[in-house]
Amino acid sequence: MKRKRIVIIGAGGMAREVASALHWINRAEPRFDFLGYVVSDVSRLGGHDTRDRVLGGFSWLEQNRSSVDALALGVGSPATRLELAAGITALLKEIEWPALIHPTAVIDLDSAQLGEGCFIGAGTVATVNIALEPFALVNFGVTLGHEVRIGRGSVVNPGANISGGVVIGEGVLVGTGAQILQYLQVGSHTIVGAGAVVTKNVESDATVVGVPARPCRAAKTAAAGK
Repeated sequence: MKRKRIVIIGAGGMAREVASALHWINRAEPRFDFLGYVVSDVSRLGGHDTRDRVLGGFSWLEQNRSSVDALALGVGSPATRLELAAGITALLKEIEWPALIHPTAVIDLDSAQLGEGCFIGAGTVATVNIALEPFALVNFGVTLGHEVRIGRGSVVNPGANISGGVVIGEGVLVGTGAQILQYLQVGSHTIVGAGAVVTKNVESDATVVGVPARPCRAAKTAAAGK
């Protein structure tokens, strides 16, 4: 199989995790040549960003599109993932966004539905009939039960447990160590706080925290003031 030349969008911690996953994938089967990182604005690289192997800004992609076969999102914010995916796909319609699965993840690939640009991190355990819509991200150490569906661009942070039959909408952030109980629905663009235990359906554009998870009063007040 010809190795695909791949670039990671972003240069922070999540981007480094994606780069590590590419390394592990290649150890099992050489599939990718990692070219480096591309960011929206090189001048805004921060203290937590990688500077080594940063190729340039988005203009670099336009100028070197013939040298790149595939892209991966190395960003942990759902809103930013959706924005970047839409913008870059419109700019480079021919580019491939492969689904990336860390080799240490346990997943029933025969029944899984994996959209373009999705990512499954190290040590994730996913059972049967799971579905990740395009650009969804499941970080390391997550558990996904049967028939779980993760919406477009949504992010499940490390150690979260999503029970069977849960449906998560678009652009959702599930915090580290959160739990969502069986057959519940979480509406689009919602935030589930770290360590929260969701025992009821959650409406769209909500922020829920605590055990059991309840709407965050501060978030509701801020929304009302818009």
